[in-house]
Amino acid sequence: MTTSAFSSLPLPPSLLATIDRLGYQSMTPVQSAALPIILAGQDLIARSRTGSGKTAAFGIGLLAPLNPAFFGCQALVLSPTRELAGQTATALRTLAGGIPNIKIITLCGGTPFGPQAASLEQGVHVIVGTPGRVKDHLERGTLSLDKLNCLVLDEADRMLDMGFIDSISEIIQATPERRQTLLFSATYPPGIEQLAGRFLREPQQVVIEDVEVRNPIRQRFYEVSAEERLPAVLRLLADERPQPCIVFCHTRQQCQQLQQLLSSNGVSAQALHGDMEQRERDQVLALFANQSCSVLVATDVAARGIDVEGVAAVINAELSPDPAVHTHRIGRSGRAGQPGLALSLVAPAEQGRARSIEQKLGEPLPWCELDQLPERLDKPLLAPMRTLAIAGGRKDKVRPGDLLGALTGDAGLPGDAIGKISISDFQALVAVRWELANTALERLEEGKIKGRRFKIRLL
Repeated sequence: MTTSAFSSLPLPPSLLATIDRLGYQSMTPVQSAALPIILAGQDLIARSRTGSGKTAAFGIGLLAPLNPAFFGCQALVLSPTRELAGQTATALRTLAGGIPNIKIITLCGGTPFGPQAASLEQGVHVIVGTPGRVKDHLERGTLSLDKLNCLVLDEADRMLDMGFIDSISEIIQATPERRQTLLFSATYPPGIEQLAGRFLREPQQVVIEDVEVRNPIRQRFYEVSAEERLPAVLRLLADERPQPCIVFCHTRQQCQQLQQLLSSNGVSAQALHGDMEQRERDQVLALFANQSCSVLVATDVAARGIDVEGVAAVINAELSPDPAVHTHRIGRSGRAGQPGLALSLVAPAEQGRARSIEQKLGEPLPWCELDQLPERLDKPLLAPMRTLAIAGGRKDKVRPGDLLGALTGDAGLPGDAIGKISISDFQALVAVRWELANTALERLEEGKIKGRRFKIRLL
């Protein structure tokens, strides 16, 4: 038995069985270093890049000591964005699959307050939420943290960047003094040190350096004029045809213009920026995650919390002024054992930004010639899947198995035509292979799901 085996940890048999069923072979470096500290009940500061396995680290750590018989909030995870909170809650529910009667809910803005308050009144074990909405529930008296055992501050550096320090402070003041506090951060700015000094008790520290990444990301830089920038993205896509791909833009306007250019040139592209309604943002992220969108064109603020495995490439339509943000951007490529690719466009005014990245890398940047790339796509870059939106969700007792059964049973679709299924309270999204999507729609409209008819549309 090696120290990287989950079985070497004092975990409940049900949790170990779930970990084994999920196919987790061994602990990642951050899990191996952090879990013994967490399970010993100590406070922790962990610095580790996005995608290193930190969610499973604190997830396993907070689930292990839960008491299913007590329906009070025993663990709270604070996240910077609604998107990340949703992903974290989904990961925790998966890990808790073998533990009976564990209730995990999300408390985030952009959704009605009433249903959240009703869920809290019925009792909950774990809450994942954004600081603003969690603070609102505390102020209105719909949430009590009197019995909290574990507080997790996830992506703490991002929460500080977004101005959540006051809300976090108020939330912490509503928790017991003898709680366990776990702080996870990709970077360690001075604000994190001050936060830790105020609210953590003799914390242990874990630092997992980027040098431990097994799949280094191949980078290429292209010098362009400001006018060439957006058409140059199309040329990069024509050359590499990466799917899925994230393109980072500096402004909302640039994001919208590029999405329109790509869509008009046969690319399945969606825009994601901070001025969009939360419902629109959720839908775009769902389409990208289930392969119904080939290219996501996003601003940095809107993209925080995106965690989609297997991103083939990241394109920087404009370099970030901050080398750390550049590293964070390109780190989304090459996960799950796949090699990563980052392509960056650099206008003359951004040469200083390129030099900062070069200094951080400690080696010359690999520059390439844009003129050697094709000017346009030889055929459309279409997504492999389309998404069915079904007007029924968890509140209607709709489960993934019900949808899969309806599609492969009555509708007669082959199992390999069905992709990712995601279910929210009032809606279900099902990815179906592109060429079979219209057939799936027609047959589901004619049939029933769990003996009921639901409104169904193609997104």
